[in-house]
Amino acid sequence: MDLVKSVSIGNLLNQREAVLQRLRSARDLIEEARKIASAAHLGCVEDMFSPGRYGFAGNFLTGDFGNVERWIDKAGWEYLMAESGIRTFMDSATRQRWAEAMNKEEIPPLTVDVIASTFGQLYENRQQMFENGVVEIFRRLSWNYKTNEPFKFGRRIVLSYILQSDRWGGAYPRNCDQLDDLERALYVLDGKPEPDHRQSIGTIVRSKIYGKEWSAETDYFALRWYKKGSAHVTFKRPDLIGKLNSILAARYPNALASDTR
Repeated sequence: MDLVKSVSIGNLLNQREAVLQRLRSARDLIEEARKIASAAHLGCVEDMFSPGRYGFAGNFLTGDFGNVERWIDKAGWEYLMAESGIRTFMDSATRQRWAEAMNKEEIPPLTVDVIASTFGQLYENRQQMFENGVVEIFRRLSWNYKTNEPFKFGRRIVLSYILQSDRWGGAYPRNCDQLDDLERALYVLDGKPEPDHRQSIGTIVRSKIYGKEWSAETDYFALRWYKKGSAHVTFKRPDLIGKLNSILAARYPNALASDTR
């Protein structure tokens, strides 16, 4: 299975089992220590493993290994996602659903079959996920702004609700994710890897808004936001605007102006 080409799935699962085996052995040793300490009046070993950061130590001692396995499997899934490259094609809504799935009590087990099924489906749908992100950006444009053209992306677009207009004046996280979707789409269409999320435009905008700045710039567009909450995006690459519009035209062939097709 080469869905995640940089990772040996077999080796990863072997290491997972080795970790779990050693944790089971550790649990047995801790139980022996508990009995010895109790008989010798040397304190309560259980108190050393009260629920802490991950909240599963108590279950670990009583023999419930489920939380331990879930924690390990979650780390494995996150590693595979990072190495697969699939995340680049995921729009913010799909990324949010993935994050929610990883934080549920029942995380999918990290097995060969489940890995193959999950990443096989994601890989098969990667183009659709990517296009969904572009379409969602366009769909959320407000036609109350004359700058926004109802049938295509123009040289400039206006986004709503980037800056909160209340007295706190922070950024709207979901709408900053929309900026990330736009930036990611342009990187992919230009054949370049997306930037590290810590350097994404959404992250930069949040930081600049916090610092009371009013503009930002990327390789692909200039961005300026206003007190009323909106933001103006001015694209730098007409060729990439054309590629964005080609995605819209393919999705809505009977709805868009002929010059976008």
